[in-house]
Amino acid sequence: MAYHSTALAQFLKLVPRLEFEKLARAQDGARRSDALSRWSQFTALVLGHIGRRHSLRDIETALATQPAQRYHLGIQSVSRSALARANEQLHADFFQQLFYLLYQRCQHSSLPSKRFRFKGKLFSLDGSLIDLSMKVFPWADIAPKKAAFKLHVGLDHDGLIPAFAEVSEGLESEMAVAGTFRFPPGSVLVFDRGYGRYAWHKQLTDRGLFWVTRARSNMKYEVVSEQPVVSGGGVISDQIIRLTGAKALKAGLDPIRRVEYRDAETNKHYVFLTNQRRWAAQTVADIYKSRWEVELFFKWIKQNLKIRSVIGHSINAVASQVFVALCVYLLLSLLKCASRSALGIQAILRLLQTNLFARRPIEGLLRPPSADPPCPQLALSLRAA
Repeated sequence: MAYHSTALAQFLKLVPRLEFEKLARAQDGARRSDALSRWSQFTALVLGHIGRRHSLRDIETALATQPAQRYHLGIQSVSRSALARANEQLHADFFQQLFYLLYQRCQHSSLPSKRFRFKGKLFSLDGSLIDLSMKVFPWADIAPKKAAFKLHVGLDHDGLIPAFAEVSEGLESEMAVAGTFRFPPGSVLVFDRGYGRYAWHKQLTDRGLFWVTRARSNMKYEVVSEQPVVSGGGVISDQIIRLTGAKALKAGLDPIRRVEYRDAETNKHYVFLTNQRRWAAQTVADIYKSRWEVELFFKWIKQNLKIRSVIGHSINAVASQVFVALCVYLLLSLLKCASRSALGIQAILRLLQTNLFARRPIEGLLRPPSADPPCPQLALSLRAA
């Protein structure tokens, strides 16, 4: 019978180990030889997410019951005190950089593309509060008797994977974080009214980026021109407008497009703004409707990975845990693509959870016996060091 490493070990081989170690040396510099390595910390946190472990002690116990697997995983013995110390002291920027590295790998995979015809990438921007205990996390105070941190995400609609991410204290505004993201030229950004800073809209336009958002109810403007509207559809009006409010005038924003729309399914009325004048008005409405994907992403990651119950007390420990969760999501997307599995991300995660230390080929786990042979790319990835 052929020898196979565990499903967890095969899953972790999707991480480019050489680049991982280079990143660790660049981020952490020289460390004591007996200190918990970055790879051991990462593996333990991945186990916490996939295995749904509830605490540091739970992670320690899970690894202690599999002593023979530490060699195949390439990790040290992991105690809860050493893991807690690493989470508190080793900077979370490392896992953020690893997240961007894995996103670049996803870029070179054949992930499903968005359904729109424009060439630029489509990104949805949003932030989501994640509640914490006020007694344990005083730094996360956002209101009387309420504490939370905020996860900010830019979702790439090619594959519906996170492309940009940041973890902040709960009171940090979405605008403050969005200004740090650097999008490829020609990209299309869709965001809600929480990103309503006109100066930022002007900066995006000057950088060759397109954006779609909703208008505020008190927005002041004057109509420059009207464009024809197809009768019988959801589009009520299509206008070029000039914003006349003090903040808009100060920002120097050029005339933009205003699309008024009524959804036939919900009978709700919407007003969209965009700096793109060539799209059909219905396309503008459809782009904003696609923003719901980022809401679904937040819902999925909260329900399926361990970010609502944190295992560290500092914002650094919380950020480390969250960025590892995002790395796990990207690895699941890579695994789905490379295996050509018809299963969804959640189904793949469930199979990994129930077969974490099973010794069987992971491509066989994800594909029925009668299916076509697995993609050579997966076999190459899983054999790579």
